[in-house]
Amino acid sequence: MSETKRIWGTLDPFFEPGPVLGRRVANVRFLHALLERDPFAEYHFFLADRGQTDSLRRHLEGTGLPGTARCRYFDRRELPSRLEETDYHCFHLSDCITTQPALARLRNRHSREIFPVTGTIHSLSYANYGAPFLRHLWPGATGRDAIVCSSGPGRRVVENLFCWLRESFDLPPETPAPTLAHVPLGVDTDALTPGENRTDGGPVRLLVFGRISHHSKMDLLPLVRALHRLVSDGLDPTSVELVLAGWGDDNDDFLPTLKDYVANVGVGLTVALRPTEAEKTALFRSADIFVSIADNPQETFGITLAEAGAFGLPCVASEYDGYRDIVVPGETGLLVPTVGPDATPDVDELAPLLFDNQYHLLLSQRTAVEIPALAEALGRLIASPALRRDMGRAARTRVEKRFSWATVIEQYLALWNDLWAHPTDADALRETDHPMDMPYGRLFGHYTSRVLGPDTVLKAGRTGDAFYRGKDFPTLYSGMTMTIDPEIARKLVFLARKPIDSRTLMGKLMRVEPSLDANVVTNHLLWSLKHDILERVE
Repeated sequence: MSETKRIWGTLDPFFEPGPVLGRRVANVRFLHALLERDPFAEYHFFLADRGQTDSLRRHLEGTGLPGTARCRYFDRRELPSRLEETDYHCFHLSDCITTQPALARLRNRHSREIFPVTGTIHSLSYANYGAPFLRHLWPGATGRDAIVCSSGPGRRVVENLFCWLRESFDLPPETPAPTLAHVPLGVDTDALTPGENRTDGGPVRLLVFGRISHHSKMDLLPLVRALHRLVSDGLDPTSVELVLAGWGDDNDDFLPTLKDYVANVGVGLTVALRPTEAEKTALFRSADIFVSIADNPQETFGITLAEAGAFGLPCVASEYDGYRDIVVPGETGLLVPTVGPDATPDVDELAPLLFDNQYHLLLSQRTAVEIPALAEALGRLIASPALRRDMGRAARTRVEKRFSWATVIEQYLALWNDLWAHPTDADALRETDHPMDMPYGRLFGHYTSRVLGPDTVLKAGRTGDAFYRGKDFPTLYSGMTMTIDPEIARKLVFLARKPIDSRTLMGKLMRVEPSLDANVVTNHLLWSLKHDILERVE
């Protein structure tokens, strides 16, 4: 591990414009917190296109964060050469699903040192995720690679995925896989702070913040049923107000139905769709209890619970997914028991043929948040301002210690350092191909009349002669500038003044240019053939 100049790399912008969703918020806040802490000499972004680069550059330049001045932006096609030239401390990806194994393969082949490659989990329940996780199980995976799980239950899902995939594909139990690390998501505890204690004497406000949809995150009807149970047992309906806020569609049929149910119970209802950050802060600071009864496997961590804790709110939450990591029952809030299936054969076979919202609805509707226990938890906190105050203070303290972004970044820094301790054999990894990466030459080589072989005889073409004398210039497309060097093509013309077989031609060029490998030279031969710089001799 290089100690002189630590460089952090990524393939992702972390910043995505669009709807305010948990994944997008978590990614951009991570990047801001990293650049605020600024532990690296440079930050290298290898992005997919110029649009991504320009968008991220503009965004970061507007933040004034300390590390922004040392951010460097590269075309992703530069990766092989940069990996050969640069000793990276680590690469971190905003999602473990898309490119992590491919990046590890590229690192194994080109980098002098096997640096850590890490990627984060988000939602894990999509029907097509078997293939992306299967890609992680391959001979080139090392202990220095890690999937970063935001919650303990999320980590267990990944463990279950690997176990299921090994069994399904008859892979040996020792098939290499990335390390599974546990680092939570964070919240900005400096910006999210408790408001003044409410003194208006109004109803107790129950805040629900998230996606307002019966097929995403949580079904809210059990909450309405629990409130109805409390009112039936004597609770004054005017003493409670339900506030629903977050992402939702104005034309969703679910919201009018929900409003009708709440009206029948008699409690007050406020709906705030797509609030701004300022409006969101005001909603949290004016609330008394935060309620989240997740029942959908899309949820993995539950960042809104950590945000509620930062605002000093006690939580009533379902005992589900990562909520267990955030809420300490009886101390920072109350967890409500849930009941679900241990097998889902009907959904398993249908899910690949359905839209995401369709099979997530089928799954969530067989996950029960126990309504009697939910009513009891709500009633207990509604009745006791002192308990709400004590739990809210404890929640704020816990979030400061465990879930502030400053704390989370320190955990990442420790993880990247610790991963270097895993032993690796770089030489054994160099030529390890990934079994799911397409070998295009092998698969499509028969499309052409012939393949370039060692005995193929070549000579300078007419364009090549003119190019060598400076009277013609080949067209080099922008997407090829990092692959083809016209000066190498010019040397090929010189070496092929007379007919010469490709084996001998390649050998002569590699003696002149020792830094070139056989693959690079072959690419130049074929490109030169394509552009009449060389021509084949029968």
